[in-house]
Amino acid sequence: MLRRRKGAQPPPPPPPPSQSPDDPSPPKEVKAEEKGGKERKGRWSCLDSCCWLIGVICSIWWLLLFSYNALPASLPQYVTEAITGPLSDPPGVKLQKEGLKAKHPVVFVPGIVTGGLELWEGHQCADGLFRKRLWGGTFGEVYKRPLCWVEHMSLDNETGLDPPGIRVRPVTGLVAADYFAPGYFVWAVLIANLAQIGYEEKTMYMAAYDWRISFQNTEVRDQTLSRIKSNIELMVSTNGGRKVVVIPHSMGVLYFLHFMKWVEAPSPMGGGGGPNWCADHIKSVMNIGGPFLGVPKAVAGLFSAEAKDVAVASELFYSIPVTIKWKPDSMQSDMVSWFPLSHFH
Repeated sequence: MLRRRKGAQPPPPPPPPSQSPDDPSPPKEVKAEEKGGKERKGRWSCLDSCCWLIGVICSIWWLLLFSYNALPASLPQYVTEAITGPLSDPPGVKLQKEGLKAKHPVVFVPGIVTGGLELWEGHQCADGLFRKRLWGGTFGEVYKRPLCWVEHMSLDNETGLDPPGIRVRPVTGLVAADYFAPGYFVWAVLIANLAQIGYEEKTMYMAAYDWRISFQNTEVRDQTLSRIKSNIELMVSTNGGRKVVVIPHSMGVLYFLHFMKWVEAPSPMGGGGGPNWCADHIKSVMNIGGPFLGVPKAVAGLFSAEAKDVAVASELFYSIPVTIKWKPDSMQSDMVSWFPLSHFH
């Protein structure tokens, strides 16, 4: 029986000259790889910076939110009183302490631009804006769709009403003019003070109207004057015959003067209420800032973009649609600049 003879085993390779066979330390190549790995682990990448920044922002946000919910609600008032002294009671609270209660119904008539306007019908660019405010509130659509917003807020030059295919209508209820924009109240404080002495929505009425169109066109298109007449009659009849107190503001003063003339005029041009309607239904009228002598200061703003009293944003106010429209490019160059008649059309 034959057996294969194994060949001679090759001798082991000699160790590198820099390392002896008895040295247990790893070779230099392994040390270099381990050192490079440690350097890569300690390097700060852009992704790490983004994650760190997001983590810091979230931590601060949650800390502020927790602090806001944990602190007592009276802390801002306490800090204010510590700086300025004790705050006086609001008028409504003072009247309540004096024992006064709601008596006469109240009618509010807002002024120009303070009443909210919402979209009921529009073009394709206004998809998703049904019954959303185009005027008042956050004015979000001014920045999202500026050209579409101008198109829907503008009036027809011939009729003075909405263009074909567009229906913009005034917001109804007390919310129509309680706040003009977040943090900028109009009637909200007065409504809150009246509520302190017992007033509620059935004894308060906001006579909202579309301030863009002429007074008579508010009746032609929306029957606003007829609605004011009906609501005043309803409030008088449901409050024991007590007449209403009317509080108009700014252009609302002129609008209510027009209403009082209209309501006693014979039909069909008037409301047909008869010569004694105002005396039978209105206790008093408390005008706030009524422009009885006109608004001569508006002439300077009409013929130029300069305004000493109000700093306005060109992109918003040059496109406010009124009966007379002006070209948008007239105020593109400067925030405050000369605005000649040649830009009107």
